[in-house]
Amino acid sequence: MTGTLELLRAFLHRDRWMYLWWPVGIAILYVSQGWSVDGLYRTQAEFDQAAADMEGNAALIAMAGPARALNTTGGQVAWQAAAFGAILVGLMSMFLVGRHTRSEEESGRDELLRAAPVGRYAALAATVLDAVLANLVVGLLTAAALAAYGLAVADSFGLGLGLTLCGWFFTGVALIAAQLTTTTRAAYGLTGTVLGLSYALRAFGDVSAEALSWLSPIGWYQAMHAFSGLRWWPALLLLVGALAGLLAAYAVFDRRDYGSGVLPARPGPARAGRGLASGLGLAWRLQRPAVLAWTLGLLLGGLGFGTMGDDVGDLIGDSQSSRDLMVQGSADLVDGFYATLMLMLALLAAGFTISSALRPHGEEDGGRVETLLATALRRPTWLGGHVVVTIAGTAATMTAAGLGLGTSYALVTGDGGAVLRMTWQVLSLTPAVLVLGGFARLVYGALPRAVLVSWLALLLACVVLFFGELLRLPQWFQDLSPFEHLALVPLEPFRWAPFLVLTGAAAALSVAGQIAFSRRDVH
Repeated sequence: MTGTLELLRAFLHRDRWMYLWWPVGIAILYVSQGWSVDGLYRTQAEFDQAAADMEGNAALIAMAGPARALNTTGGQVAWQAAAFGAILVGLMSMFLVGRHTRSEEESGRDELLRAAPVGRYAALAATVLDAVLANLVVGLLTAAALAAYGLAVADSFGLGLGLTLCGWFFTGVALIAAQLTTTTRAAYGLTGTVLGLSYALRAFGDVSAEALSWLSPIGWYQAMHAFSGLRWWPALLLLVGALAGLLAAYAVFDRRDYGSGVLPARPGPARAGRGLASGLGLAWRLQRPAVLAWTLGLLLGGLGFGTMGDDVGDLIGDSQSSRDLMVQGSADLVDGFYATLMLMLALLAAGFTISSALRPHGEEDGGRVETLLATALRRPTWLGGHVVVTIAGTAATMTAAGLGLGTSYALVTGDGGAVLRMTWQVLSLTPAVLVLGGFARLVYGALPRAVLVSWLALLLACVVLFFGELLRLPQWFQDLSPFEHLALVPLEPFRWAPFLVLTGAAAALSVAGQIAFSRRDVH
């Protein structure tokens, strides 16, 4: 364990911005639910009626969790934010663990570190302490923010404690994944799978079979019943699960070879194919798994959403908050609902677009770009290949989302024309997605150390979509989201002017990113 504290200080310095953005963002997620609820209902009778509508809505229960004390501000905060807060601390823990363990080992920096007088377990212990402290900060800040807002202190800290324990649980999961896999992306994929499975078990369990919820750490967190009869014993499940995960990770770490994972990596072919002779071919080879996975995921997502057919009124109920959230305040429930769903699919596709635009940063950070550019491969050709893959991949994911949405809608309603119509309507949002990708490319080209800012643009678009009207955000702030400038199809008729302007803006941002990259040193 020699050197653990020195490494921890280095990790804390390196993660200083993550220690700011993640806790503040998650605390805002929780407190903003209180703001939105308190601003919606003028009387307790209206609040009671809205709560009764939500309690009988299976779609909302599957999305947020079991309905308890929904006629109180605290109950609404716990209900609306807990599941998503657990996912966010899981993602934060995954990124912290990945960047200090498997990423360092993959890049070879950890080998240099081991040449210094540090213990075998020092890096692993420092990573655990780093993630534990980060989750503790998230939980304390969220609890303090809720208590300062005026909610019950004990329940606020119960909600914050559960959040911290969820983060510790997924820290253990991420540590195990880092020992099982040989690449950072594989570790992220494995941890993300556990996160998704936890959410799915909770959703199915809350709607149809309660026993399934008890197989999910998110279900344990919500079983603490903050603001609706707080109980502490489910926290022990999270604590025991976290400790078991950490012990298992240590045991696996002790038995594997340095640089490898328990799951063997597949050997590549002895000779590269002809397609890898160009920058585009190389970019496609590197990004192909992500493109296929996101395309399949968006297709399945669209298929799932489209099965709701025209029974939107039954799903949403009569509550004003549900209508504000899901139908953009429109009187036409079906068109408003599908306009929101299409925006949600586009925001999901933007996750691929931004990660794809930042893939060159990962290659540069891994030290592989200098070697490539020492050959006949030119800078514009190398980066241009990634740009083509990002644009083509974005078009593929958006098409898959629209195709899935239209196909299942057509099967449920018998409206065969919905397949092409909805596919085009989803595709009409593509320029806004490409603007986010162009912004990410510009940040990478000009300020590669600040690439995390690219994700803030997506966060802003999500905040505007879900909370813009509820929180009465100023119009200038909402206009920062590129989606605000496109027609809200199918609620509004398609407009060419903003479509072409945003397409031009995406192209300009991308070109600016190319120019900035060509004028700076490659690290």
